[in-house]
Amino acid sequence: MLKGDLTLLTAVQAAEAIRDGRLSSEALVAACLKKIEATDSDLKAWAHLDPDRALARAREMDRVRRAGLAVGPLQGLPVALKDIVDTRDYPTECGAAAFAGRRPDRDAAIVERLTEAGAVILGKTKTTEFAFVHPTDTVNPHDPMRSPGGSSSGSAAAVAAGHVPLAVGSQTGGSVIRPASYCGLFGFKPSRGMISRRGVLQTSASLDHIGVFARTLEDAALLTDALVSYDPADPASPPHARPRTLAGARADVPVEPDLAWFDFPFNEMLDEDARAGIDAVIDALGARVERLPVSDTLTGLVDVHLTIHEYEFCQHMAQVIDAHWDSLSPTLKPVIERGRAITRDRYEDAMAVKQSAEAFFERHFQDFDAIISPSATGEAPLRSSGSTGDPVFCRIWSLCGLPSLTMPVLVGENGLPIGVQVIGSMEKDDRLFRTAAWVQKSLAAEAA
Repeated sequence: MLKGDLTLLTAVQAAEAIRDGRLSSEALVAACLKKIEATDSDLKAWAHLDPDRALARAREMDRVRRAGLAVGPLQGLPVALKDIVDTRDYPTECGAAAFAGRRPDRDAAIVERLTEAGAVILGKTKTTEFAFVHPTDTVNPHDPMRSPGGSSSGSAAAVAAGHVPLAVGSQTGGSVIRPASYCGLFGFKPSRGMISRRGVLQTSASLDHIGVFARTLEDAALLTDALVSYDPADPASPPHARPRTLAGARADVPVEPDLAWFDFPFNEMLDEDARAGIDAVIDALGARVERLPVSDTLTGLVDVHLTIHEYEFCQHMAQVIDAHWDSLSPTLKPVIERGRAITRDRYEDAMAVKQSAEAFFERHFQDFDAIISPSATGEAPLRSSGSTGDPVFCRIWSLCGLPSLTMPVLVGENGLPIGVQVIGSMEKDDRLFRTAAWVQKSLAAEAA
């Protein structure tokens, strides 16, 4: 049996060892629970834990393997779930006083997928209030004075701290990419509809995505492949097969990819160290990156995203808002008031622009394999700022439903991680992973 700190294993390594009988799920889950017990009083990543339930599930997954029965791709692997995902076995409180003690009577679709894949759901991780703007008390594992990002705060922190090898989050604006960047992780938001949103808190039907956190590119792909499926209950779910991202991550590019960099005016928001790092990455990739000018219309998509997000949040959450106004945070209330001031005509205009933008990027990717972009403005912000960071570098890709992946490539002036984001063509998530693997190898070769 494997020895040493089992929490240092990647998900791919642990899955192979469990399948081969060199590691038990019970031992791995116990090691994760021990690390959580030792560090989460400071980290505050977890909203709900049930160690006995998790260990019982681990023992059952070990029994299945020993009996020679079929095993899943996540057999025995501990996974964390953002606390906006409905679970029968745990509360789902969405980081909000209004949902305190809420117990769903049905699992979300992704819980069903994780169960079928053999995963051990370790518990629920903290989220900002209703997966929006009000921060949690979760701290960044790299610096407790810093934010882990939001809204998938606990999911990112738990993976970065070694509590679990894999975690599930969600993104409506930048709630996977930004926390992954701040916590030094791989974060992936698939194409909209690749992973069913049934049973997950709906904040924007047009913009919500499920996403994943991991410590390696292959680990992110492993979890993604286990979650993707067609679900007729999700209107965004296309009724056909899904790309296999693990195969993409392991594939060689047939030719060197063509990457685009957009000269957005908001690139000026980058911190000096982040700007220098991004410039170095672009220089290292050389002729493979083409710098493109940006029209006012393309830049304006940031505001289009915000209009749709705030309007739909207020529509979807109207009953909760009205019934629990007094329990809502003072951070959220001004956002709600702004969203309620958006007229139906303005919203419909924004939706029409969204459709045009999707068509623009469909044409764009006829000439380019991926877009390269910052993941965030720089290192994680101080928690004392009251902010989980600005999602400006994620909004356009979330608006258009494009697959987006952040890689922990850079280190800022305070020694904290800064991610670099690559964005791909709709429903070609496997190709994006293949391109990301090439970028990793190219940058490693340049640094050698």
